[in-house]
Amino acid sequence: MEQGKIHSIIFDSISDGVFTTDFECKITTFNRAAEEISGFSSEEAIGKYCFDIFRTDFCQKSCALRASLKDMSPAKNERVTIITKTGRKVPISVSTTILRDEDEKFIGAVEFFRDLTEVEDLKKQINISKGLGDIVSSSEKMQKIFEILPEIATSECSVLIQGASGVGKELVAQAIHNLSPRLSGPYIRLNCAAVPETLLESELFGYEKGAFTDAKRDKPGHFQLAQGGTLLLDEIGEMPVSLQVKLLRVLNNGEYRPLGSTKTLYTDARIIASSNRDIEKMVEEGSFRKDLFYRINVFNIAIPSLSERVEDIPALVSHFIRKLQVRTGKNIQRISPEALNLLRKYDFPGNVRELENAVEHAFVLCRNCVIETEHLPEKVVETASNGSVSRSKAEPYGDSSEEAVIAEALKRHYGNRELAARELGMHRGTLWRKMRKYNIVFP
Repeated sequence: MEQGKIHSIIFDSISDGVFTTDFECKITTFNRAAEEISGFSSEEAIGKYCFDIFRTDFCQKSCALRASLKDMSPAKNERVTIITKTGRKVPISVSTTILRDEDEKFIGAVEFFRDLTEVEDLKKQINISKGLGDIVSSSEKMQKIFEILPEIATSECSVLIQGASGVGKELVAQAIHNLSPRLSGPYIRLNCAAVPETLLESELFGYEKGAFTDAKRDKPGHFQLAQGGTLLLDEIGEMPVSLQVKLLRVLNNGEYRPLGSTKTLYTDARIIASSNRDIEKMVEEGSFRKDLFYRINVFNIAIPSLSERVEDIPALVSHFIRKLQVRTGKNIQRISPEALNLLRKYDFPGNVRELENAVEHAFVLCRNCVIETEHLPEKVVETASNGSVSRSKAEPYGDSSEEAVIAEALKRHYGNRELAARELGMHRGTLWRKMRKYNIVFP
């Protein structure tokens, strides 16, 4: 085989994109991986300037290839974004070096580039997972919320989070802060329902010494404490209408005055509001200002109750077991299928918070490594045993409770029988036999 053909085969077999240029940055060779990443064929690329093919701002400002041609020095792993032939943006890692012929004569440059799309997607997923913290869910409704949280977080828009008590509204607000550019700033929470009306204004805006009888010194308000960060106004539906007017002013232009002060202060705190009440209905009833509602409701996140996402219960239970293992030092490893099935049948009016309390209750009573039905709260066991099951909790796999538990475990672990068996506390062979018994099939 001719030497040139051998070189060509090797050139095209490299998984990284590779191309060579002459002194003027005109492409002279273009391998197969370069074609796949850029979308341009070698016929389209050869003879063109490299910046006409890769079309990125760095081509004109700080091109690694041009720098190598100028300084006769290599570049390593510089991160740039190219635009493919179809207009798609692709992050790549670029390395360059000068090109010499057999006589060591300088004839141009060569660039190696690697598609970083998968790597950066993985990093993004890891960052999102870190940002989500204690939020655990595999339900379709919650997954849709997770998908848009990064965009919401970076948008800086006002957000209204609504849902029943205990569903995790504060966790979602914290996640928005964690995923936002304000992560290094403070995250401040004010529960409007827990503060008396007479004190709520001073908690929000602060006060100066002498503003009222007990004002012995200046006190910063939550708007000042949250400067450069995020302020969560929890249960905003409990805020009196008179204070809603002043809050609207802050949301409109960032201006506020501490009590007893004539000086106007400014805040750039991002406002997130949450409520377990129907704010839109409150607007219709006249107990919540319409203009404030529209101001805080730029983006609305409705968190479903736990009874609407019963498939999350096993994963949440596992999550709480891991947390309580660390907190209590107990070697409790899992929950029995029978106990888990009772939890799945219970309606959980207190939502995720009540489920966590139930698991903590079980930790107090459990003396071995498995949580059984007798360790669960009496109310949960009695209600679930009496068949008080909401329609949304109907068994997805026939009448067998064990069948549903096994199927859900396999679903959580994407069909991985070893992981599912470990979670269920049974041998892999036992799991396989039960799958055959119930005709449960996973790819």
